[in-house]
Amino acid sequence: MRKTFRFCKVASSCTHLPTSSRKGVYFLLTAMSGLSRRFTNNVQGMLFSPSRRHWTSAIRLAITLFGLPLTASTSGARTSEHIKPICGDYYTSSIGTMPSPAGPHVKSRCPQYPQSTITRFTVPDDKVDWNQKWPEYSPVNHTAPVVLKKPVWADPDIGSFSPKFNAVDGPVDRSSFEGKYKVESEKPLNPRGRTGLTGRGLLGRWGPNHAADPVVTRWKVDASGAKIHHSASKKPILQFVAIKRRDCGEWAIPGGMVDPGEQVSLTLQREFSEEALNSLSVKQSEREDIHKRIQKLFGSTGFQVYKGYVDDPRNTDNAWMETVVVNFHDEAGDSVSELPLQAGDDAGHVQWVDVDSSFGLYASHSHFLELVARERQAHW
Repeated sequence: MRKTFRFCKVASSCTHLPTSSRKGVYFLLTAMSGLSRRFTNNVQGMLFSPSRRHWTSAIRLAITLFGLPLTASTSGARTSEHIKPICGDYYTSSIGTMPSPAGPHVKSRCPQYPQSTITRFTVPDDKVDWNQKWPEYSPVNHTAPVVLKKPVWADPDIGSFSPKFNAVDGPVDRSSFEGKYKVESEKPLNPRGRTGLTGRGLLGRWGPNHAADPVVTRWKVDASGAKIHHSASKKPILQFVAIKRRDCGEWAIPGGMVDPGEQVSLTLQREFSEEALNSLSVKQSEREDIHKRIQKLFGSTGFQVYKGYVDDPRNTDNAWMETVVVNFHDEAGDSVSELPLQAGDDAGHVQWVDVDSSFGLYASHSHFLELVARERQAHW
């Protein structure tokens, strides 16, 4: 039994196109299908890791879909132009969307914090829960230098602003998929418990940092187009688009942060386009076909695999990752399956990979793929 629902509401909630009058940069783009305009100037793109740049997401998506150069400024005023996202239905099945893990988080307590020499205060399993009294708890405080430089995707320090936790705070969603979280000494507490480290680490937002992960799949087929079955399970083999992360070298599902005010449906499209289809070098005559293929896939009914907390090594006591994972399946192999993959954004490499339990992936991504395989009745 399937439960179908919609993420998309109104196109007007998409963010606007940034411009920089100081640099004399003007971006012109039409949202009408099949039409595009040229940039009048190129601006070197800026990459902020690990969180997303404060780009105008809809414009960046449209640029990629039309195969135009992906360059933009991250500062300046905003115009009133909008791009309507490609919307689709997302459903949950009788298998059930993957529940949040019941046990204590593990990767969120990794001894050495990523991209640093910081060692966490050791937290045993029986002391993770905040309800367990532990007066000896002395976590290390750490916020990465890239966050302290106050990029546009990061919050200021607590005390210099008054965030509204457990609510939608202006364009920033500070509510959690896990329910209401505690706030102590004006700082939010990780709903899954202690991590051995306070501050924000590499994460930009105090509290939940919302992401979206599109799992794009197809069937593995032979030269005749027939499905290939695994020799042991006898089930057909799924393939998914995997990226190799630049920051840690691990394979992962392409995904990233939901920009302020952005709909999840648009984030899913943008992240796949940025990380798996970056800077497509195609002729003008081919661009409309590329757009139609992307629209066909992301406009189809997607399977919501997961929505909730992510056991991520970047998590801290006061900042953590949450995500929405949706599977878009190219059943006939005639949409994005025929497009050339090219790594971009945070990806070091991108390719189609067989879905198999032996393939190691970043964070909780292996669990996401397992549920996709079960839903598609494929090999795992």
